[in-house]
Parts: sequence; structure tokens; C-alpha cells
Amino acid sequence: MKRLLLLAFLACTTLHVAHNVDPREMVDLATTGVALDLRYATTNNFMHERLYPVAKAYLRAPVAAALADAERELAAEGLGLKIWDAYRPYSVTVKMWEPIKNPDFVADPKKGSRHNRGAAVDLTLIDLKTGKELAMPTGYDSFTPRSRNDFNDLPAEVLANRAKLRDVMTRHGFEPLPSEWWHYDFKGWERFELLDVPLEKLATRG
Repeated sequence: MKRLLLLAFLACTTLHVAHNVDPREMVDLATTGVALDLRYATTNNFMHERLYPVAKAYLRAPVAAALADAERELAAEGLGLKIWDAYRPYSVTVKMWEPIKNPDFVADPKKGSRHNRGAAVDLTLIDLKTGKELAMPTGYDSFTPRSRNDFNDLPAEVLANRAKLRDVMTRHGFEPLPSEWWHYDFKGWERFELLDVPLEKLATRG
């Protein structure tokens, strides 16, 4: 039944959603050395179910290059990035929308997500020596006002860490999502089409 509902939704939408992509357009983030904690490949997420069949993260090539530049800048300070999510198949966005239906936290499938374009990333800062996450306003996917980038009733250390993440990401071509401190969109995301290529299909392209 869920499969039929998804197919019906996809059939009635006016969006063009591509089901194939040139492998050269997508970069496997595991090859870049960035830390990964891909929550949607586990049950440790707001849906409490495994949404990705493989623990893989991809971004469009220009987006991955900009992220690598940010990572190199942070490394000079003994810091790094940890990625929670990157490219997200459109069908997963459809599934996520049902229990939330709040565009502040989950993209409305009628418009699609920057994640569906391979042009958005969810991430945080880590200490490179310990691998420990720096203190931030909330955990990942905490759909509360405290997650907003303009929520300032926070300890000074947390404010500084959030600002550090925002500063390095914006310097390297990303824009923060107002409602989620962990979400960044690549400037120029509009030029990438929506994709519904399964992660396991990308993984087999090596």
C-alpha cells in the first residue's frame, strides 16, 4: 500500500525527478576522508527506521569540493566536520514528509529538497584528535525552536561553536537553513536537478 501511495504521489507531481545521473557528477564522501555518521542508514533518527539501505554519502562534485575546502581550513585549527546526511533520494523525502509535514524541518515533496539535488549537507564540528563532537544547541534532527540559527539563549561555548560552523561554511559557498543549525545549502543549488537515484545504485558505480 505504501508503495502504491508513493507511486501515485510521484505520478501526480509536476516536478521533474531524474532517475539516473552521470557518476562523474557525484562524489562519494567516504573517499574524501571526512567523518561520517549517516543516521538514516540506521534506526537512530527521527523516523526510528532505516531509510537508507547502504551507509553511503554523496554530493555533487562542486559541492563536495567546497566542503573539502572547508574541512582543510578547519584542520589547521585541529577541527573537522562530521556528516550526518548529504544526497537524499526524492522517495525518502516523500516518506519523511508524512509524519512531520513541517517545511521548517522536512522539505515538502511538492517542491523537493536541496538534499534531493545533492546540494545540501547536514553536519557538525568535531575535535580531530578525539573525534568528539563540539557542543552545539541540540542533537541532530531536534525539531524545536532551540535548533534555529537565531536562537541565542545558549551557553557561550555553544554560541561560539555554532558561529564557527556557520562562518567556515558560508566562506566556502554554503548558506545556513534558518530553522536548522546543522543544515547548509550550496549556493547555486538551483542548477542541479532533483534526483531519485537509490544510494545502492550509486554505490555499485564505484
